[in-house]
Amino acid sequence: MMKDRSCTLIILLLSLSEIALSGNVLVLPGEYSHWHNMRVIVEELLDRNHSVTVLTHSASPTAKQTEKDRFSLMPFQVNLDQEEADSISQNLINLWMDQNSTSFQKLASFWNVMSGMLHYIQVVCDGMFKRDLVTLLKESHFDVLLYDPMMPCADLLAEVLELPIVMSIRLTFANTLERLCGQMPAPPSYVPAAGAQGHLTDHMDFTERLENMLLYIGHTAMIRLYTMVTHDKYFTKITGKPTTLCETMGKADIWLIRTYWDFEYPRPLLPNFKFVGGLHCKPAKPLPKEMEDFVQSSGDDGIVVFSLGSMIRNLSNERANTIASALGQIPQKVLWRYKGEKPETLAPNTRIYEWIPQNDLLGHPKTKAFITHGGTNGIYEAIYHGVPMVGLPLFADQPDNINHMKTKGAAVMLDFNKMETKDLKQAISDVINNPSYKESMMRLSRIHHDQPMKPLDQAVYWIEFVMRNKGAKHLRVEAHNLTWYQYHCLDVAAFLLSIIALVVFIFVKTCSWLFRKCFRKTPAKSKKE
Repeated sequence: MMKDRSCTLIILLLSLSEIALSGNVLVLPGEYSHWHNMRVIVEELLDRNHSVTVLTHSASPTAKQTEKDRFSLMPFQVNLDQEEADSISQNLINLWMDQNSTSFQKLASFWNVMSGMLHYIQVVCDGMFKRDLVTLLKESHFDVLLYDPMMPCADLLAEVLELPIVMSIRLTFANTLERLCGQMPAPPSYVPAAGAQGHLTDHMDFTERLENMLLYIGHTAMIRLYTMVTHDKYFTKITGKPTTLCETMGKADIWLIRTYWDFEYPRPLLPNFKFVGGLHCKPAKPLPKEMEDFVQSSGDDGIVVFSLGSMIRNLSNERANTIASALGQIPQKVLWRYKGEKPETLAPNTRIYEWIPQNDLLGHPKTKAFITHGGTNGIYEAIYHGVPMVGLPLFADQPDNINHMKTKGAAVMLDFNKMETKDLKQAISDVINNPSYKESMMRLSRIHHDQPMKPLDQAVYWIEFVMRNKGAKHLRVEAHNLTWYQYHCLDVAAFLLSIIALVVFIFVKTCSWLFRKCFRKTPAKSKKE
């Protein structure tokens, strides 16, 4: 009887401890691959007995809820439909990929894209700060806010709700945001700027360092100008005092960076920056039967997996036929994720799918290579499974991502708009037949797996850490409270220079006086004397 009571007491105590550790998490996700990445964190939080509410706007093209989902989805109404919201992203992609327009046409397109983004930010923020919604969120008593900066005004909402913040980030100009808003040290002598057209590394000669410095200056000016005319103006309106995007973003307790040292070049790291790249990766599951039969039919040659991500839905006929022709000339079978019109040059060894289980295919023993646009999620799935890559970067951070993998010897990079059939064929052949690419990727894979804590476990740990401690302000550097001239000690330098100038001035004046005193000629005696 006593033994039964003891077991019951132990079970009860364990149950109580689980309840005590459970928290209430508010999530504001990004779109497309950003949401897919964050959704993995949401699922893990739910597995650990936390309550999760996902707050998104009614026009979100990707953040949806199905019957199987266990989280609570809370969409707020915005004066925007899904097609309009989706078109803003597509117009931005078209602008990046446009190679044929004149400078005037590109300037007009850029203005249209900026106008669309300004409208998007305004309507989303207006919907987010409706009084009824803010009241409801305050009454829900959340413990922490997890957000992606792709969601406008998420950091400002955390300030209004007085919640500690955990941010998940990997953006186009991530280095700039990390540097300006997160105070991450980034010496331009060996930390290449994001968006450097995929050719700068951490080994730079004088010319490259000069280019890198100019990129730092350009990115800083561009981000400052962009945020000044978008977020800063709106944030000031909401708070009733001068408020900037970097000011609110810099208040994040923890920054979850969606990369790791298997991908990044070595660089300074702050205590509240945690690298969790590849948190979505997992062992491969069995493929659907029809797909498995096609994979097995490849024999010893194996397969090539090809995907340009979820945002690229169509290609020009010329590009699609160039790619299909190259794929038809290799001995491997190819599984190509593509929603566009079937290319005329499509060969029997290539099958097109609107969707593929990418992680499971990359983990298949017959996979020889991965043709990718260079999205962070896909790159980490390739690293996780040790599959070398052919990179066809299109826009945003993709050239920079592929260049990282090229520098590490695990990828070949091609210019998507200029490559010919023979170029793509040769790149695939090199990656598959040159063992150095596979060896380099396997080395990165070993580094990725050789961590004291899995990336997903680390991400959830720091979210729980922030909940347990009501924030993590003790990990934020004092640089957030310094002005730019204080940060660079320009006031100290000016003071020291002033002292030096004063000392030099006094020294010169003293020497001049002594010189005149000691070597001044004696006046001639008067004639009378």
